[in-house]
Amino acid sequence: MTAPNLSAFQIRKWYLQIEDSLSAETGAPPDGEPLRKIVIAAAIHNPFAGKFVQDLSSWLEPSPELGREFGRRIQEAAQGQHIESYGKACLVGIDGQYEHGNALLTNPAANPVRDALGGAKSWVPSTGKRGGPGTVIDIPLAHKDALYVRSHYDTVTALFSDAPNRDEVLVIWAFATRGRLNARLGGLKASEIRGEDGLY
Repeated sequence: MTAPNLSAFQIRKWYLQIEDSLSAETGAPPDGEPLRKIVIAAAIHNPFAGKFVQDLSSWLEPSPELGREFGRRIQEAAQGQHIESYGKACLVGIDGQYEHGNALLTNPAANPVRDALGGAKSWVPSTGKRGGPGTVIDIPLAHKDALYVRSHYDTVTALFSDAPNRDEVLVIWAFATRGRLNARLGGLKASEIRGEDGLY
């Protein structure tokens, strides 16, 4: 087995998926800048695969290091664009348990990602499931500073052709640069939650 290569974690592969929506589904002109969605994922060896382990602290305690690496990678992928929305997910190989994936989505791992986005205030929508390579997963998105911004309720779909292996966990984060194109359902607007300096 390969030795850990990020703190306590043995990461086999990193993934980056970017999509840019230039117009709405029907081709209607956009109401501003294109919508960029970014998915970053890591295929991580699961040392708990195939057995029940009560104490998962050996993953929980070093998980901030994983979060910092996700934070670094989203800053790199965003290329200076503001990130307005985020979400997270886990996809657990079939020899593992859903709890194993959730261990890497808790606040210790998530807070460094918030910090990388400038101190996001809202809780991160989350989902997960068990499956194998090619499993499709829908990752929910919501505004990073105010959960009730309707225009930013969204989803990004991802799949990974060669992960997770049976003894792996895919940790997945998703981000968006704005709300849905041509959102028009009312409610709190993103512009209404800006700080005094005009930044999110």
